[in-house]
Amino acid sequence: MTISVFLADDNLIVREGVKALLDLEDDLTVVGQAADYSELVAGAEALNPQVIVTDIRMPPDFSREGIDAAKEIRKRHPGTGVVILSQFDDPDYAISLLADGAAGYAYLLKDRVGEGNQLARAVREVAAGGSVLDPKIVDGLTTPVRTDAGLSDSEEDLLQQVAEGRTIKSIAAQMNTTPAAADAAIEALFVRLAEGLSSGHADSLKRLRMLQTAIVDRKEQGESLSRLLPGGVAAQILEGGHRPGETEELIVTVLMSDIRGYTTIAEHADPSDLAGQLNEHRAAMNGAILGHSGTVMQFVGDAVMAVFGAPVAQVDHADLAVSAAQAMHAAQQELNERWISGGRAAFGLGIGLSTGLVAAALLGSEERLEYTVVGDTVNLTQRIQQWAEPGETVLSIPTWDALTDRPDADELEASIVKGRETPVAAYRFPRRVA
Repeated sequence: MTISVFLADDNLIVREGVKALLDLEDDLTVVGQAADYSELVAGAEALNPQVIVTDIRMPPDFSREGIDAAKEIRKRHPGTGVVILSQFDDPDYAISLLADGAAGYAYLLKDRVGEGNQLARAVREVAAGGSVLDPKIVDGLTTPVRTDAGLSDSEEDLLQQVAEGRTIKSIAAQMNTTPAAADAAIEALFVRLAEGLSSGHADSLKRLRMLQTAIVDRKEQGESLSRLLPGGVAAQILEGGHRPGETEELIVTVLMSDIRGYTTIAEHADPSDLAGQLNEHRAAMNGAILGHSGTVMQFVGDAVMAVFGAPVAQVDHADLAVSAAQAMHAAQQELNERWISGGRAAFGLGIGLSTGLVAAALLGSEERLEYTVVGDTVNLTQRIQQWAEPGETVLSIPTWDALTDRPDADELEASIVKGRETPVAAYRFPRRVA
C-alpha cells in the first residue's frame, strides 16, 4: 500500500531535500508541495493526502503556521497524519502540537531527519495513527528546570493584565492608583524579569515567553478570523461589528464565476498539477475581487462567489463588481498564457452579476464562522452565470440599471431560468462578433 504525502516548507531546497528522502521509499509518494499556510491548507483540501510533512514557521508571519495549518486540516480530515519538521528543540512547540492528543502526530528536528530512515518511519507511524517525538524533545519535556522564587501575587496579576493588552489607564484603575504609578510598576516588573533572565532563572524566561505568546495570540486572533472569514468581515468583528446570527438586509451586487469544462480538464490532468493551477486561479481571482473592494464569500471547487456592498455599504457596488469581473478575466488570461506555454490546460472563465436585496449574516460556531448572503438575487446570479461563455460576463437587468458607466454589451433575449416563472432578460459583454 502506498502512502500519499504532501510537503510544506517555504524553503524550496528543504522541500526538495525532504522529497528526495521520501522518494527513496517504495511505499511513500509525494503528491504535492506548498510554501505557506494558504497553499498547505488548499493543497491538502484538494488532494486529501494521508500524511502532511510541514515546517512550523512559514509565510505569512513565520510564527507557527505549520501547526495551525495541521490543526485546520485535521478538523476537516481527522484521519490525516501530521509530521512537523522543525529546527527548534523547544518543548513548547511540541506541547502546542499535541495539546489535543498525540495520535497521528510526529515532531522531528530537521537536523536529524537524515539519520537512518527516521522520517520515513515517522510518516508510516502517523499514517497508522501512531505518534513520534524526537528524543531531544522528550528530554526537554521530562527534565526538570531550575526556577527562582517567582513573582508575588500582585506582580503576577500585573503581568497578566499586560499580557491581555490592557491600557495603562485601565491597569491603573484596576490597581486603584495613578497611570504614572502603574507605568512605574510595569517598568519595575520588567526590570526584575530581565535580571532573572540574565541570571539564568527559567521562571523569568517562562513568564517572558508567556507574555510574548499572549501578544502573538492577540495578533493571530485577527489573522485566524481573516483566514476563516472574507475580507472586511474579520475587521468588522474585531472592531465590535455585528454578532454571529444577527441578520441585516442590504442592496448588493453578487458575483459568481465558474471554470467552463473543468470536469473534462480534471479528467485528463495530473491531480497535483491541477491543484497547483486551481490555487493560482483562486489567488488571482481573490486579488481581483479585493482590489475592487469586494468581499470573497467562498471558493467551492472551481467556482467563486463574491459580494459588493457588504459587509460595508457601497453606493457604487454595481460598478465595482463590473470592474472586478473585467480584472478577473484579465488575470485569468495572463495565467492561461503562462499555462499554455508550459503545456497545461487553460481555464475558460464565465462570470454572472446580479443586483438586489439580500439578507446578510454571520453564521456558524466559535470554531468556524461564515459570512453569508441569501435571497433571490444570489439564486439569479448563479443561473445567469451559466449563460456566460469563456471570457464573458452576464449582467442582470437590475445590475445594468445600477451602472453609471456601462460597458459595450449585447442585450440578451429574455429566457426562462430554473426556479422562476417569468422570463429573465440580461446583458452580456464583451459583444460577440457576428
